[in-house]
Amino acid sequence: MRGLRDKPVIVTGGASGIGRAIAGRLAAEGAVVGIFDINGQAAEAAASALRESGGRASGYEVDIVDYEVVARSVDAFEAASGPIGGLVNNAGWDKAVRFVDSDRDLWRKVIDINLWGPLNVTHVVLKKMVKHGKGHVVSIASDAGRVGSSGEAVYSACKGGIAAFGKTLAREVARQGIVFNTVCPGPTDTPLFATVSESAAGLAEALKKAIPLRRLGQPDDYPGIVCFLLSDDASFITGQTISVSGGLTMHG
Repeated sequence: MRGLRDKPVIVTGGASGIGRAIAGRLAAEGAVVGIFDINGQAAEAAASALRESGGRASGYEVDIVDYEVVARSVDAFEAASGPIGGLVNNAGWDKAVRFVDSDRDLWRKVIDINLWGPLNVTHVVLKKMVKHGKGHVVSIASDAGRVGSSGEAVYSACKGGIAAFGKTLAREVARQGIVFNTVCPGPTDTPLFATVSESAAGLAEALKKAIPLRRLGQPDDYPGIVCFLLSDDASFITGQTISVSGGLTMHG
């Protein structure tokens, strides 16, 4: 895809699941990938695997909830790789609990990771993109933020907020040559989904029956759209929210 070769791109939560698949595709497209993950060893292992395959990648232990850690890590990646051209806000976490049975500690953790985290990373990176006059940002939200998801009330609120956040920033920084878009995965076979669905026996099978394409998403279903939105081929696309859900959700 045009414009990805040599472009420094940060992927949060890039050590596993969807994030790792995105990082791998970016490296294959020639981008310089910074894998930010709270598990530093896993981040470096993922980066090492990409380097062994001929890609350019580095791993950073980053708790996206900590603004100062984010700022130092972004500075380190930029110093090593050049002006940041792309950001993928992918890191996320949830635990399935009915809202009436949840507590404020759970709310706080879900909001910290799924809302405050992307705000922190975006705030640091966006200032640099504004300075350089260009950039592409893709946030991984969820169809839970578009249509709701039982047991995920606070998570859904965060993901809906991320989509609205992206639309607002798309307006604010358009004249600086920066585009913002949001990708909303449907149910996906990842470690996070396994954790969320532990308390719901038969959930995966029920979802497969509800999805027109009759399967859960796989991590490799998302890198194509993400890399496209990070590329020069998508420079006239901004403020959009795109579902990738096997047809479970359809928006006109």
